[in-house]
Amino acid sequence: MNVLQVLTAIVVVIFVIARQLRGEPLRGKRLILLPAVLAIIGFTSLGKGGRHLTTTDLACLVISAVIAAGIGTAQGALLRLEPRDGVLWARMPVYGLWLWLALVVSRGVMTVVAMALHAPVAGSSAPILMLLGLNRLGQAAVVTPRALASGVPFAPERDGRPFDVRGALAGLLGGPGGPSAPGAERPTRQPRPTESYDRSASDLLRDRGRRGRR
Repeated sequence: MNVLQVLTAIVVVIFVIARQLRGEPLRGKRLILLPAVLAIIGFTSLGKGGRHLTTTDLACLVISAVIAAGIGTAQGALLRLEPRDGVLWARMPVYGLWLWLALVVSRGVMTVVAMALHAPVAGSSAPILMLLGLNRLGQAAVVTPRALASGVPFAPERDGRPFDVRGALAGLLGGPGGPSAPGAERPTRQPRPTESYDRSASDLLRDRGRRGRR
């Protein structure tokens, strides 16, 4: 068991719980990017240290990932969003701690099941960071649409600049970035042929009128 991974996961969980119970400004990077980075780091560490993933390992990891992400979606539905000082704030009610307890218990149960099925990687501490990242991404999958539908802007990042949540999601999902996208430059309107003809005719009549008055 990697003690560093366990301690890192404990620190992250305590930090997230404390901020959620207290309430915090909703920032796009913390909501979407940080969980994705955490999940990627955890996933890439699965094969380190001479570990080899078996079919049983993969099956247990998939089940664990589904459970973690599912609890995350429940946490996202429970999270309270409210406007404050012109930006969105998020706060978890105290009874939301039961979902964190469910996440810890589910991980303990899957560890026992994985060890009983001789899946050493799935039963070790290696997947903890990946599962925690997937849990946070599950929450983001529910909170992000709610936040965008509210019409209240996300809080600016620490550097004071806003984070383009819609643009980030469009980039991750491969969405179109055509002229219909927000902020896209509209093409310059070209005159129709009939408009050019009407202007030419009116100019011709105006010239004839001037000649008649001379």
